[in-house]
Order: sequence, then structure tokens, then C-alpha cells
Amino acid sequence: MTDDPFAPKPADQKREERERAVEILYEAEVKGVLAEEILESQVVALGAAVGELVKGVSEDVEAIDAEIDAYLNEGWSLDRLGILDLWILRLGVFELMSQRAPIAVVINEAVELGNRFGATDESGRFINGVLGSVARELK
Repeated sequence: MTDDPFAPKPADQKREERERAVEILYEAEVKGVLAEEILESQVVALGAAVGELVKGVSEDVEAIDAEIDAYLNEGWSLDRLGILDLWILRLGVFELMSQRAPIAVVINEAVELGNRFGATDESGRFINGVLGSVARELK
């Protein structure tokens, strides 16, 4: 039996899972509901990793926010961050803390999400700086 030539490569699939997790977390916040409600309401089946990411971030959001806040420059706070930038950072910090993937992969994927969905043209750079600081501290 041959592999499906149209199936996404593993790296692309993981990127899509991270992207979908950020979308679900953002949707839950905008709608003011639990992220698990959004997960359960999906019409198209999601990969197990999406649910694990969403639940992991949701369950540990206070600790994750404290970690992010510790690395923001003076004059910055979580409230000043764009909402998608914050969810991307939360996902990145969760992955770094849980060691789900190599540090470089986590940071690169978060930067790509920031470049694509971030609040400003500098979102990717900002996300890179914060996650880089978190990663150095966790080593």
C-alpha cells in the first residue's frame, strides 16, 4: 500500500495543528466560552494534537501568562498585546514548558504564526524575542 501523495507532510500537518489550536483558543475568547466547547462543536474531525494543545494551554493559562509577563519589557503588559499575538505566545510557552517539540521548532513555528496572523508587522520578531528568553531560562 502506498502513501497518499496528497496527504500533508508531517511538518506541515503539525503546523496546521498549531494554527488550528490558536484559531480555537482565539474563537473561544472572542465568544466568551470555554475552548473545550469550541473543540466539541467542530464539524470536521481534528487531529488529537489539536485537542491536546488547546486543553494544555487552557488548563495552564495562568502559569503561562505569568511566564510571558516575566519577559515583557518595562511598560508592557499582557493587556497591551494583540490578542492573537498573546495566544501564539501562550501556545509557544506551553510547548516549551511541556517539551513537546525541539526548542528551535517551537520558536520557528510561533514566529511563522506571528508573521501570518500577528497584530503588527513586528509580531514575529516580538514573539521570537519573548520565546527565546523563555527558552534560555528553561534550559
